[in-house]
Amino acid sequence: MNTNIRTLGELKKSGYKPKTVKEEIRQNLIRKLQQKENTFPGIIGYDDTVIPDTERALLSRHNILFLGLRGQAKTRMARQMIELLDEYIPIIAGSEVNDNPFEPLSRYGRDLVAEKGDQTPIEWLSRDARYGEKLATPDVSVADLIGDIDPIKAANLKLSYADERVIHFGIIPRSNRGIFVINELPDLQARIQVALFNILQEGDIQIRGFKVRMPLDILFVFTANPEDYTNRGAIVTPLKDRIESQIVTHYPKTVENSLLITEQEADVHDEQKGKVHLSDLVKRLIEQVAFEARNSEYVDKKSGVSARLTIAAYENAVSAGERRAIINKEKETHVRIADLQGIVPAITGKIELVYEGEQEGPLQVAFNLLDKAMRTLFSNYFPNPDSFKKRSKQAAAAQENPYRTVIQWFDKGNTVNLLQDVSDKQYETALQKVDGLKDLIKTKFPHTNGKEQLLLMEFVLHGLAAYSLISKKMVENETRFSDLLGTMMNFTMGNEEQEEDTF
Repeated sequence: MNTNIRTLGELKKSGYKPKTVKEEIRQNLIRKLQQKENTFPGIIGYDDTVIPDTERALLSRHNILFLGLRGQAKTRMARQMIELLDEYIPIIAGSEVNDNPFEPLSRYGRDLVAEKGDQTPIEWLSRDARYGEKLATPDVSVADLIGDIDPIKAANLKLSYADERVIHFGIIPRSNRGIFVINELPDLQARIQVALFNILQEGDIQIRGFKVRMPLDILFVFTANPEDYTNRGAIVTPLKDRIESQIVTHYPKTVENSLLITEQEADVHDEQKGKVHLSDLVKRLIEQVAFEARNSEYVDKKSGVSARLTIAAYENAVSAGERRAIINKEKETHVRIADLQGIVPAITGKIELVYEGEQEGPLQVAFNLLDKAMRTLFSNYFPNPDSFKKRSKQAAAAQENPYRTVIQWFDKGNTVNLLQDVSDKQYETALQKVDGLKDLIKTKFPHTNGKEQLLLMEFVLHGLAAYSLISKKMVENETRFSDLLGTMMNFTMGNEEQEEDTF
């Protein structure tokens, strides 16, 4: 379309045919599907679920409700619908409600066309300006959404309050011929939700008793969290009935999809990218923490565990490695498993705990989730230690326990102390002294060396601790590995001494 057209007469001569916004989106979506274009780029894990449902709703010209827990890309999906709009559309110049030059809705638009006819001035509105969004909060009013009488406008124009021109339009009429999104719909007071009934069904708006009928041309998209139905509010039934398609969103179903989302969204500084290396193992441990949290008895499942947890944890892990490299004046480093202590603030701030979780405490729950993630992933890289605990003597003789030498080294009273801020050289020295640890890695992963080998050696220690074969104690800036029996005896003796002191 020629955006140099400046009058209604020129627009008529060009052969331009106006379309409703839903028809416009439908036609552009059909074109994208025919050309096999990605309709929602950057949305990962929804290819077989949410995206097809959304495409069907748009082809049906439906208003949409995205229903899902926090951090499930509901708002992002809505914002990407802008790309399904035409690049530019013509509107009457100066119109507050994006009046269609052929069928103006407002008093201003009708009067201007009646006065100037084919000389009515035309403006071109870009697709980016055709998107409106409002976060539903308890203080949102009908005036905010729909409109009200503006006494200042009435005074300046010397008009009575009975004149339609004194109306100040809210954000919904101003989004005419575009997309309008209300986030967290249940937080909107019931009486405000009632005000949307006619807009969704008949296109009417009511402002202070004015007989104004404006068949607004809008695609409405709403988002809601299922927990809101019980915790803060509800979508009133007649309004829900008027929203034609309800689409349920979900968290990533695989670690691979979760990894892609985190790497896409994590905001890692350019300096960090050149200095800090994050292995696939550490990335998977971070993702597994979120999966463990979503299944944890301590975490409120109704609240959900947002993808923002892993994104923030990823950024914290990189920063933990960077901080250590700066302290030790190292040009580059690899993120260690011990550095994952640094992601605890990203965990505690992103999970809602049930009563039992509150009793445990957020820090302890976060460390428990880390340990569970270690345990889950360990058997993907190394033989499951539980299988050697349960073997018969004949089976044990047939296959030697690969962890025996490592465990026996700790049984002799040896310990490994990994300070979080130790240099790479000190880190290597601490791990190399454990008998059998390096040989275990060479046997299982013969082609690894250097930093990757050390990371796997550290992972073995964390894994054996997660399977209760050795002891791990995390104290502030230190992770200490020792033999399990000795730790238990020290604990028992400590309790006995306390009892003696008591008496």
